[in-house]
Amino acid sequence: MSANSSQSGFAAPVVVAVALLAALVGLWLGADWYGHRQAGPIPAAPQLQAGTALPWPKPLTPFVMTDQDGREMTEASLRGQWTFAAIGYTTCPDICPMTMATFVALHQRIGTTAGGQGPRFLLISVDPERDTPERFAQYVHHFHPDFLGATGSEEVLKGVTRDLGALYMRVEDPNSALGYTMDHSASIYLIDPRGQLAAIFSPPHDPTLMVQDFMTLASAARHQTQSLEK
Repeated sequence: MSANSSQSGFAAPVVVAVALLAALVGLWLGADWYGHRQAGPIPAAPQLQAGTALPWPKPLTPFVMTDQDGREMTEASLRGQWTFAAIGYTTCPDICPMTMATFVALHQRIGTTAGGQGPRFLLISVDPERDTPERFAQYVHHFHPDFLGATGSEEVLKGVTRDLGALYMRVEDPNSALGYTMDHSASIYLIDPRGQLAAIFSPPHDPTLMVQDFMTLASAARHQTQSLEK
């Protein structure tokens, strides 16, 4: 099984294609990111143990998705609180259950120790055809009643995943009971209280180290805020 895929047995050409797409997304993310930061030197990003912090957190392009309760979720909905996010779908056989288990571990270990309200946990479905709000609510709440889910149109999902640097593709599979599967990135993305992508955690995920990294980022953000207020 590919570390970046939710489906076992990727054919070699598909693996190569996904790797090339990942490289292109990385180049695009870097070009877009630095293109808006032409003035001044690159700041030193916090050194993380399990993830990669962005020197300049990347704002998310405006979007409108639907959450697990059928309500509207926009990029503004993610402001005011840290958010751990991942992409996937409810019938994912392997990657998503592991991601949700990581969310549970992070939720238990972080709690409200970050100096106030603890982070949110969001699964973005890349399978809106099957993941209705009712199904999504049942899935995310199975892991924790406060966990969130959201999905949207193909156009919206392309924009959101592009901003995160995530990849997904539909794979037709006549041998599957569902007729197709969704291959997708397995990374976890940390969005800061300003609604900006702040760090990326690639698999495999170590919740203990991720908690330490989260505390590092939260502390750095507090110090930055305090400095600006002086």
